[in-house]
Amino acid sequence: MRTLIATAFVSLDGVVEAPGGEAGYRSSGWTFKDIEFDPAAYELKGREQEEAGAMMMGRASYEAFAPVWPDMPEFPGYRVMPKYVVSTTLQDEDLVTNWGDITILRSLDDVAALKQTEGGPIIIHGSATLDRNLSDAGLIDRYHLLVFPVLLGAGKRLFSETDKDKQRLEVVESESYSNGIQKLVYDVVR
Repeated sequence: MRTLIATAFVSLDGVVEAPGGEAGYRSSGWTFKDIEFDPAAYELKGREQEEAGAMMMGRASYEAFAPVWPDMPEFPGYRVMPKYVVSTTLQDEDLVTNWGDITILRSLDDVAALKQTEGGPIIIHGSATLDRNLSDAGLIDRYHLLVFPVLLGAGKRLFSETDKDKQRLEVVESESYSNGIQKLVYDVVR
C-alpha cells in the first residue's frame, strides 16, 4: 500500500493559499515576504522530491504548475515521476506533453484504489481543496508541514470545517528554524 502525503506551506492560522505568489489572493507570496530565507528550513522539500514515487494534485494546482514546473531546474525529480491529477472536468487533451506520465483520476475512489498499488509514496502539492477532501475521506497518511510565523486571517485552509470524528496525529519529525518556520511531520494514527 502506498503512503499518501500532503505537503504544504501553511500560515499559523491554517491558510495555504498562494504561498509562492500566485495571482488573485491578497497576501500572495506570503512565504517570502518579510521572512528571512534559511535554506535549512526547506530541506524537507528536497527530500520529498527524492523519496516520492509519484506526485498528485487537483485540477487548479495542475493548471498553475503545468506551464511552469516542467522546465524549473529546482524540480528535476518531479519532471520524470508519474503524476496524478484528480479532476472531474480535465480531459486528456488538456494535459501538457513535456512533464512525463500524467493520469487523470476522476474520484476519491480512484485515489483509494491507487493507494492499494505498489510503488513509493505519493506526494500532494498545492491542492487545498483536494487535501481537505482527502483528509475528510481518511485517505491522507502523513502531513509534511512548514508552518510560517504569519497570521493571514483569510484564504484557503488546509483543513475543512467538516464535523467529523477526532483524528489523532503522531509527530514523526519537528524542527524550528532561525526565521521562525516550524517543520512538523505527522503520521495519521489509524
